Amino acid sequence: MNVSIIQSCYIPWKGFFDLIGRTDVHVILDGAQYVKRHWHNRNRIMTTDGPIWLTIPVATKARFEQSIEEVRFAEPWAEKHWRAIELAYRRAPFFADEAPALRTLYEQADRLSTLTEVNELFLVGLLKRLGITTRVVRDRNFEPEGKRGDRLLDICRKAGATRYLSGPSARDYLDEAPFTAAGISVDWMSYGPYPPYPQRGPAFDHAVSVIDVLFAVGPDAPAYCQSFAKVHGP
Repeated sequence: MNVSIIQSCYIPWKGFFDLIGRTDVHVILDGAQYVKRHWHNRNRIMTTDGPIWLTIPVATKARFEQSIEEVRFAEPWAEKHWRAIELAYRRAPFFADEAPALRTLYEQADRLSTLTEVNELFLVGLLKRLGITTRVVRDRNFEPEGKRGDRLLDICRKAGATRYLSGPSARDYLDEAPFTAAGISVDWMSYGPYPPYPQRGPAFDHAVSVIDVLFAVGPDAPAYCQSFAKVHGP
């Protein structure tokens, strides 16, 4: 049983989906603390002038230690984001093919009240579009205990994991020894290199939302969301 655990992000980049696609179960770690200026509520899209940010306005005043799953919106945002996407990509090769499904997700998002619901909605919808069948669950399903690495290990145990695939940034704090003692191997994801594709910006940039890939290459998008680099063990 291969498991990945990542805090939720808004319309993530292709590397996010590359990692998830290599596992059987993906756990959304939304019991973790919300961090300002993170990817939780924002991402970038490409325009002909270069990348721009799409940021969901969230309520943070006097809520310094709220978890991601507690974050609510400060004002309506979905229609504004969709208009920005439409303006940026309406001349993209596969906009006509991809826009209806994405537009539907934004209409659904406009009726939701929390950031974690929105991020899960887009994650599941985009996974489906990319043909990735990994099962997605929320961390609350496992009632996890502990902090940081201990919390991840507790989730892995309860999920029946035999292998935990982690993003590379966790190397700074994750102790592999308790995982090994529990019979769970830890592997580390390496992002990229990824194959380039025709992009509308002045200079190619991999660090944009995966919707950029979908609008550019349509049904071939899955091939552009798989890195040539392979997963590494301890």
